[in-house]
Amino acid sequence: MGWVVFLGTYEKQLDGKRRLQIPQEFRTAATGAEHGVFCLLSLTDDCLEAGGDALSALYLERIEALPFGSAQRDALEETFYGGQRALTYDGGGRIVLPESLCQDAGLTDDVVIVGKGKRFQIWDRARWQERRAPVRALARDTLMGEGA
Repeated sequence: MGWVVFLGTYEKQLDGKRRLQIPQEFRTAATGAEHGVFCLLSLTDDCLEAGGDALSALYLERIEALPFGSAQRDALEETFYGGQRALTYDGGGRIVLPESLCQDAGLTDDVVIVGKGKRFQIWDRARWQERRAPVRALARDTLMGEGA
């Protein structure tokens, strides 16, 4: 599909209005996030998940593959469509994170933005620092063929 991916890790601060500067490299037409991103509580981690067109397409593909009316499809639809917020950039490339999402993800003023291919995550900095060593160990074990 040729999408450019979200790469890198950035330490940022939320201001009093919960504004967050999104890295310029993330704000491109190639990532599908030229004018803004959508954001929701991650289904897999204690953070926020965000992205553009590529991530939306992945979710849509997963949802559409499930039978209409199934409990699994309903759960994904409710979580993805009902839980997401479309956030546009202001003149400085910032988004305003809704307070409810910040509370649900346990975000404080210090956050980390982590590129993860077709998506990126927004973590509380302390929580991210606790997570780094075990995730790196799992990645190493997986690369060496010891995981799974």
